Formats: sequence, C-alpha cells, structure tokens
Amino acid sequence: MLDVINDSMTSKEMLDILVAKNMEDARQAKKNGGLVCWSSSIAPCEFMEAMDIYTVYPENHVVGIAARKGAPELLEYAERKGYNNDICGYARANLAYMDVQHCVSEEMPLPDVVFFCNNICETLVKWYENLAKELNVPCICIDVPFNQGDTVTEENIRYVEAQFKQVIAQLEDLTGRPFNYEKFYEVQKIAAQNANDWYDATMMCAATPSPLNGFNMFNYMALIVCMRGREECGVTFRKLKQELQEMVDKGESGLKGAEEKYRIMWDGIACWPYLSHTYKVLKNLGCNMVGSTYPSAWALRYTPGNMYELAKAYTSMGNNLSLKGQIDLRENIIKETKCDGVVMHMNRSCKMCDFLQYEVGQKLQEDLNIPITTFDGDQADPRNYSKAQYETRIEALVEMMADR
Repeated sequence: MLDVINDSMTSKEMLDILVAKNMEDARQAKKNGGLVCWSSSIAPCEFMEAMDIYTVYPENHVVGIAARKGAPELLEYAERKGYNNDICGYARANLAYMDVQHCVSEEMPLPDVVFFCNNICETLVKWYENLAKELNVPCICIDVPFNQGDTVTEENIRYVEAQFKQVIAQLEDLTGRPFNYEKFYEVQKIAAQNANDWYDATMMCAATPSPLNGFNMFNYMALIVCMRGREECGVTFRKLKQELQEMVDKGESGLKGAEEKYRIMWDGIACWPYLSHTYKVLKNLGCNMVGSTYPSAWALRYTPGNMYELAKAYTSMGNNLSLKGQIDLRENIIKETKCDGVVMHMNRSCKMCDFLQYEVGQKLQEDLNIPITTFDGDQADPRNYSKAQYETRIEALVEMMADR
C-alpha cells in the first residue's frame, strides 16, 4: 500500500486512505478467492500477516457505524434475535451485521476464519464462538489468563507461548501450506516498530499545551488496530509526530480555536455516537483531553523472533492487568501528561472497565488528590447517553479543577 501514500500528504490524509484501502483490499481478496479473517483488536496480527490472510476488525467496523449514527438498527436487530441489551454494543452490532451484511459505513466481507485473543475482555469468547458457529468457519483462539498479581507470571507467559504453536498448525491446515516463518519475522519487525511510532506520536500529548487533542487520537487509533503489521502504519505515525512537533515548536494547542485551560485524562472507550458532543463540551470549557490508556494499549514491545517476548507482550497489556496494575497505569499517565482532572466514561457496553472504575477512581483521588467525574454512556448504543448529564458532570469537574 505504500504506493497510495506519499510524504506530501498530511497524516490525516494518509489515515483516511489507508483505513479505507484496508477494507477494500479485503473485499477484493474475498472476490478473488483469498482468505479473510475477522479479528479482535489486540490479537497477534503477526500470524495472519505472515500467511497473507486479509484481516479486518469488527470493533473498528462498529466504531465507524456508531459514529455515523447507524448502530440502532443493528442493535435492535440483535435484540430481536435474542441478544440482551446488556451485552457489549460492539458484539451485538457485529452479530447483527453478520446477518444483514449492510450498514451506513464500509461494507465488511464475511470471514473465512475468526481469530481472537481475550486479553481485552471475556465477552470475545462467546461473541467469536457464535460467529464461528453461525458462519461455519474455524475459530482460532489465544486464551490469556488474567494477571491476578502485581506481575505477569512465568506460567501465564509460557501458557500463551505454547498456544502459538497451535495457531501456526491451525493456519497451516487452513491455508494448505507451510507457515511462512521468514515473513513472520519481517512482520514482527514492522509491528514492533509501528507500536513504538504509535506510542511516540500519541504521547506528544505530554507537551504543554498539547498539540494533539485526544479525540483526534481516537480517530488515529483505527490505523494501529487494522494495520499494525504494515509499513504504511508507521509512515503515518512518523508523519503525525513530525506535524505535532512543529506545533509544539510554535506553542500551538490541539484545541482548535480554544485556549487549553485544563488538561484531563479520559478513562474508558469513546462514546462514539456522541463523539462530537463529548468533545465540544470539553473544548468550550477549555478542557483538552491529553491522557488516555490508548497510547500504551498498542505499545506492544518485544524482540522480533523471540516467541517468549511476543507471548509476554500480549499477556501484559492494560486490560489484562490486576487492579493495582490498572491503578499504576493510570497514575503514570496522569503524571506524564500533567492532567488536572479525570473523566470516567461509565460505559454500559464494557463491564471489564466499568466494574473497576469505582475502586480505581478512589485510589487516584487518594494518591494524587485529583478531581474525578463520571458520566453514563455507551461505546455504540446511543440510548445509554444523556447530553444533559454529561454537560452537568463536566461543568462540575471544571469547577473542582478551577478551585484547585
């Protein structure tokens, strides 16, 4: 895909072209008899890339649908089919799309295989099992134990590493050819570098004022999800970092047309159906969202060719950390990005995050003496969000930050 972007483009232009091209390539592959995979967002893309399996991401796909206000139709379809509205909105919308195969966003080709890693949540297990059963396609799973203690145990890492051999065997059966270890190594080098480029670019938020508004970071996240194993991904993030550095040198803020008075950390997934509203309320009050767990979520660091380190990277990521690990992660982010307050999205779709937030928030206040507010919302279902509540909660947070 390097032929479709060039250095004269902005990083935003590159982003838009590459995300669309990734889906178009998958559609063309499907038409031409190639294999298409539906994958969870932080599964080891290195394996699929090594075997030239075109991979698309249901979570990314539903984000596009939800942001374009097209989720209700799919959510209601899933509920009529028997899926309770307490289930993750991403899962419900995707399970509906599997049947209707039409939406307001890009059309996503049906998979020949589904692949997931439950390091981000356990909902994926039943979600992807149901996809595999209803579509009659293979389901490849990497099961990652939750890290109960302060550190990732040797047993957990070895358990995940052992599963990599099974994934390779399953891919050889699926494709009918030997696993391409040479390409696997090359993809690891690219993916590891892209993870670093993503982290470096997004952590430019630490500058004062921040050149990157965190809601723009949410948009760039689509690329690190769908193309982490491709060179074009790193080209885009290096371009983004260059653009942000130029803004830092000029003292420009990522809040276009507004002064950065307060810096906040956003805890949780974006409220995609109301992304514009959540951003504008903060902007109008001089709040810039500079802290987020997303930069570190895809900063998967390992030595290419080292399967043990690869297993450790996928076992050690944010959502799979203990309560203490979750708290330490957020405290470091708040300190690094110099946040004045925290906004916690009590996302009805994401029980993994929500059920920890009360204790996490208490500890952040206790350790850092930082004001925190919460609001009820959803990553995909607009029925679970109130504009009035959000506005009131943000105004209260600003008052607390101003008092300090």
